[in-house]
Amino acid sequence: MSSPWRCATSLSREERVAVLNLCDRVELALGREAIDESRRRTVVHGGVAQHWLRGDGSLDGYALVTGVAHPSVEQCGGGFDATLLTRLLEDYPVIDWWIRGANDVSGGTTVRTLQFLRAELPVAVIPPPPGATLRPFEPGVDDRAWIEQNNAAFADHPEQGAWSHADLAARRSEAWFDPSGFLLLEWRGRLVASCWTKVHELYAERFGEIYVVSVHPDFQHLHLGRVMVTQGLSVLWRKGVTTAVLFVDRSNEPARRLYHSLGFHVEREDRLVRFARSGADEVPDGEGHARG
Repeated sequence: MSSPWRCATSLSREERVAVLNLCDRVELALGREAIDESRRRTVVHGGVAQHWLRGDGSLDGYALVTGVAHPSVEQCGGGFDATLLTRLLEDYPVIDWWIRGANDVSGGTTVRTLQFLRAELPVAVIPPPPGATLRPFEPGVDDRAWIEQNNAAFADHPEQGAWSHADLAARRSEAWFDPSGFLLLEWRGRLVASCWTKVHELYAERFGEIYVVSVHPDFQHLHLGRVMVTQGLSVLWRKGVTTAVLFVDRSNEPARRLYHSLGFHVEREDRLVRFARSGADEVPDGEGHARG
């Protein structure tokens, strides 16, 4: 019996609309994103990737594969499909699959776990250190400095340390982008830390997100992470947001302790599960594509 999945390297206008409609229905049912933001952006903007679609008359399944040397896949809804895995392993010796929440999966090896945290606002706000300046990001002016600061902070991170001007420009063009929620901390003549927040407007429960927070390695261990997170949460609170969320690697103990101290609790865990074709050598840990 042939696979019910079919592959396209680009989506027609009709297919793109069908995929987005499917994502909207799944999001309504789950109360969360149906697919990672960067992958949804690929669909919205017609990006070239490996799109997998299921269903003849009506689309009832979608998955997106990104990466070539170390490919990863996410299925709409964050689930797992053994038939699609079998098909993908015909093309790739090793593939990583994002499993969101409590979705079941058999086999494979978990190589990364992201925790999705939630907290109620407001929280106590920590002021910047004396002599430091906290201000909003200025598009077109602060781009280079922020990319350098952020990438230095995440030099060893699988995706957060590789931001490019194109990546930033893509986010700046999104309808949700609001520079008033993108905070920069300048101190001792340098950009030393940042906290980028995002408000999710299109859900029944309007909530905010700590989208990216980072401290330059030269200024770490000075509690600037706590300053920036609490300042970002304060911005969200002033915008009428009462609930905040964020993602953190389960292996990042210092960050988890910080978020726990601010009242964040684990709502779900997402796993990056690695599957290998029989006899194939696995890719070393940390080289798989991750949530972006």
